[in-house]
This record gives sequence, C-alpha cells and structure tokens, in this order.
Amino acid sequence: MTAPLTPHDQHSPHDEPGEGRPPSHGQPSGDSGAPYPSGYPEHPGHASGHPEYPGHPGHAELSEHSEHSEPGPELRAELVRASLVAIAVAVSGVLLGLLWLWLAPKVPLVSDGSAVYLKNSEGEDAVGADGVFTLLGLAFGAVSAIIVFLLFRHGGIALVVGLAIGGVLASVIAWRLGVWLGPTSDVVAHAKAAGKGVTFDGPLKLGAKGALLAWSVAAMVIHLVLTGLFGPRDPEPALPPAPQPEAR
Repeated sequence: MTAPLTPHDQHSPHDEPGEGRPPSHGQPSGDSGAPYPSGYPEHPGHASGHPEYPGHPGHAELSEHSEHSEPGPELRAELVRASLVAIAVAVSGVLLGLLWLWLAPKVPLVSDGSAVYLKNSEGEDAVGADGVFTLLGLAFGAVSAIIVFLLFRHGGIALVVGLAIGGVLASVIAWRLGVWLGPTSDVVAHAKAAGKGVTFDGPLKLGAKGALLAWSVAAMVIHLVLTGLFGPRDPEPALPPAPQPEAR
C-alpha cells in the first residue's frame, strides 16, 4: 500500500515559479501575488502623471504659457527703439514751432479806440498760418521717416507707431510753442498798448486742427514707401527638385 501524501508533498498552483525562475526567499511566488514584478517598487514621487515633472502634459502647457506671457528680447528691443523714436520726434517739435512762428504770415490789426479791426479785411493771412503749419508738418514728417528708416532698416510696426505718436506730440508742442512765443492773445490789452490807429500784429492761431496730423500721416506714408522699395526681403522658399525620369 502506498502511504498517503503528506501536506509537505502537495504542490499548490501558486507555488509554480514565474517565467521559469525559482521563487526567492521571502517573496511570494507567482505573478498574481507580486505587486511589483521587477522586484523594486516604483517611487511614489516619480509618477508619470504628476504635474511637477516634464513628462506631464500640464507641464508643457505651463511652459508654453510662460513663454508667451513674457515678450522676447527682439520684441523688447523693438519697443525700446520705438519709444526712443517717439521721444526724439516729439522733441523736434520745438524746431517746428520756431519755424512756424518765423514763417507764418502776420495778421495786422488796428484799433479805433472802441473796437479792433483787421487792417486788410480781404487778406488771407489767418488762413496762411494754417497752410504754413501744414506744409512744415509734412516736410518734418518726411524727413523723420527717412532718418528712422536709415537708422532702423529692419524695424517693424512698432517703429511706425512710434513715428505716428511722436508726430502728433511734436505738432502739439509746435502749436502751443508758437502761440506762446507769438503776439499776446489779449487783443484788447495789446490794442490799448499800441494806441488808436496804430497797426499791431494779431495773435498766432491754428484754425484747422487737422493740421496737427500732417506730420504723422507724412511719416507713416513715407516710411511705408521706403520699406516697400528698399526694405529687406524675405528669403524665397527653395523649389522642390524636379522629378527624375525613371530608367527603363
């Protein structure tokens, strides 16, 4: 008679070695009982789904957002150049104001003791002041556009905006400076000081306020024309190679 099998001789299906390797001491055999088949647990902090690590898609979105939120060095340099251009153009409005004061026709007035009249009622001296200011603004705008284009040939839209803003500021400075340095705007006091029947110059005025835009318009147009004619060209894309005929 054969002796019955003892519990030590019975083999459980879980005791089979996994992948042909004998189970190690202290480690449960079989794939189902091993939570980490490699024998080394993964570090909880290096999970692939953790947002602090570069592999996580949220990290890429944050990096892209941070890159777009801060302007690059080229954009910052362009903004600095545009600011310098606007300041330089605005300061040059002092010269425009002095030239306007010098070249604008004077408006002669005369007083009879009770009222002030134009000495030449059919004269166009008041309108001539507006025309001189407009022509000077157009000339200054063209010159400033040429200078900016020669200095910053690779400039972008920021330089054009700087020219436009600087032109408006320069025109306002020239207008106020010419009025301030010209004859007083208190016509009654000036007439009393001059005396009855004595001709004196009327105040310098700018009737057409649209002339304040002449500098900016001329600067933008001239700069656009110069950029289109002499500006840097983008490199043309390389043509694909021509297909070779198949050898027979």
